[in-house]
Order: sequence, then structure tokens, then C-alpha cells
Amino acid sequence: MADIRKRTNKNGTISYQVRYPSRATASGYAYKSFDTLKEARAYREDARGREQQRPPSSEILDVGQAIDLWLRICRDEGCDGRDPITAYTYKTYTRRAEIMKGYDWGKPLHELATPDVVAFRSHLLGSYSRHLAGKVLSSFHSVIKEMSLRGHIASNVVAGVSIRMDSRYDEPVEIPSQSDVLALLAAADRLANARNQQTARTWQRYRPILYLAADSGMRPQEYLALPLRNVHDNGVKVDQAIERGGYRITVTKTPAGRRFIELGAETLAMVRHYAEHHAAPNGFDLVFPTATGRWQCTDHWRRRGFYAACLEAGLVEVEEDEAGQKVEKPKYKPYDLRHFFASMHIAQKTNLKKLQQLMGHEDIKTTLNVYGHLIEQADASDQASPGLIATLKDPR
Repeated sequence: MADIRKRTNKNGTISYQVRYPSRATASGYAYKSFDTLKEARAYREDARGREQQRPPSSEILDVGQAIDLWLRICRDEGCDGRDPITAYTYKTYTRRAEIMKGYDWGKPLHELATPDVVAFRSHLLGSYSRHLAGKVLSSFHSVIKEMSLRGHIASNVVAGVSIRMDSRYDEPVEIPSQSDVLALLAAADRLANARNQQTARTWQRYRPILYLAADSGMRPQEYLALPLRNVHDNGVKVDQAIERGGYRITVTKTPAGRRFIELGAETLAMVRHYAEHHAAPNGFDLVFPTATGRWQCTDHWRRRGFYAACLEAGLVEVEEDEAGQKVEKPKYKPYDLRHFFASMHIAQKTNLKKLQQLMGHEDIKTTLNVYGHLIEQADASDQASPGLIATLKDPR
């Protein structure tokens, strides 16, 4: 029970001390002083209310314990009904957990209130970049929500406390034009038929990868992990990807990433021919394995494959390096072919829900944020047909 004690200080002034139960101290009680009896009584009533709201059987006493439990739940069973996180994501969450636990919360979990979370937000913004602060606060939201669902805290005190971040898509994405993509494909054709045998062998594999990337809109970590069993007569099924960091092949990042994409006959024939006649034997059923039977590194594909095609196609920009020397750099990145794929479907009036499904976006807001300006600009035309590359070809 909380009680109030009248105290006479050394300088003769009177204060009122509230003694209230607290499991954060060795004695089982904590103390707080006020100048007036009215303030002390108000705080005593608040303390009684907090004590009544606290789950009596909770084994989670402090915020650090809650964070550790949240980490284990994320890893072993998945938070809030979701799938368990990957090893890479677990490492990321562990780093965020250290930041959360490094903060001096000053009170047990059940006594946390919204102002405490606001103070934590101020600490994050004053100590870390806005981007990282937002990620850590988002994880703390997940911690408190999970503790609330499991009965370790009476209410979600984090609700309404956030860090708004500018979208990474505030500036329109760089989208290759149809002529740029045709130039890239033509460059891949030339490199695959080069007189230099080493170049020709290298592009025997890179050429179908480039065609597949442009014709499917898949993420690089998805098409480099494509298994032969997912290549069908009219397209490809996407259900796995290279985990960020490149350590293993796992499921797609979200359930929405699992999808089927129709392809043109030329791209399909090229992919299947490589897999059946040129791919190295491998235990992962990969269409595009390395010579050792492993999956390709996305960085290697970007530098040695895609950037080489950009240079061959003349799709470069001239920039000055740190020494003041002018150097040529590729105009695009592999991910930009994904934007090209979306822009083609938008131009051909693919409905928004279908576009979301093809892109593997979990939330339709993502589709709108990235491509909303293109949707507004799209002219009326026929519905997109399978095999976008085929629509670019000169019928002659």
C-alpha cells in the first residue's frame, strides 16, 4: 500500500513523501517527495492504480528482460503470429536490442508510461541518425506490443509515439527507358557472342539473367536464387531468395513475395536452355549456380555482369572522382530493371492490385509511394500481356 509521510527538512520547510511498492528496489518500496499534500495525494492514487494494473504473476520485471524475451520470440516462433525471423534479421534485431537495453529506463517494465517512451525517443534522436532512431523505436513498439499481448504489461504505452522519416522514394526512381533496356539486351547478345572465349562463356550465363531480370521484375536476390523446379511453361514461381548478407537461401522476405510471374517465350527458352545444358551441377537445383555449385553473389553480378552490360551499351554517366579525374560510371543499377518492369505494366494499364502482386509488395501503399507518379501519367492502352520484352522487339 502507498502512504504519505510529512517531513520537515533541515532548512525548516515541509515536504510530503510518498512511499509506494516497487519491485525495482531491494526493500520493495520506492519514495518520491512533493512540496504540497495535494500533489502527494494525487501521486499516491496514481501509484495505487499502477499497482492494481500490474499483472500480479508477471515474471518480467525490467525492460531488459522484456527485450531479451522479445528477441527469443522473434527467433524461435515469430512475433505477433509472423514467421520466425532469419539469422540475418536476428543479428540486426540484436544490435537494436543493445541500444534499447543501453538506455537508463529507471523503472520496472510495469511502471513505464508514455512520457518515458517520449524521453527514450528524444534520447535516440539525440544520439543516433534519424533513420536508425526510427528503426530502434519501431522495434521497441514490437517489444511492448508483444509484452502486452502476453500479459506482462497492462497496456501498450508506446502507442502514438513515433519518428516520422522521409520516404526513400520522395524523389522519383530512376527508370530505364525502353530504348535503354533494348540497348542493354543487345549488349548482352554481343557479349555472349564475343570472339573472346572467356567473355563469351561468362555471358552465356549473364545473358539469360539480364533477360529474366527485365522480363520479370524480380529482385536480384530472387532471380539469382531461382530453382529449376520453379521454371514453368508460361513463367516462373518465386518462393525463395538469397538472404541479405548472402549467407544462405531462405524464403522471401514477406509472404507477399511468393508469387507467379508470366514470361515471354524467348526469355523462358533462354533460361531453361541454360539450366539444362550449361548450369554446373548443384545441390540447390539452381538455374544460375556458380562453377562450384553455390548461389551467385549479388555484388558480383552487379559489378561483373550488369555494369559490364551498361558500359557495353554506352549507358554511362561521367563523374569526377576524389582526385578530380573524370570517370565513367554505369547509369543504372540492377534494381532499376524492376522499376522498368513496373513502368511497362503501368503504361499498359495493369490494374493496381495486380501490379502489387507482381511486384511482391506486402502493402499496396508501397506500390503507390514508388510508382504513383507513373500511374498518374499513364495513358490509356491495352492490358499488359505476358513477356514484356517481346513488346519491345521490332516485328521485322
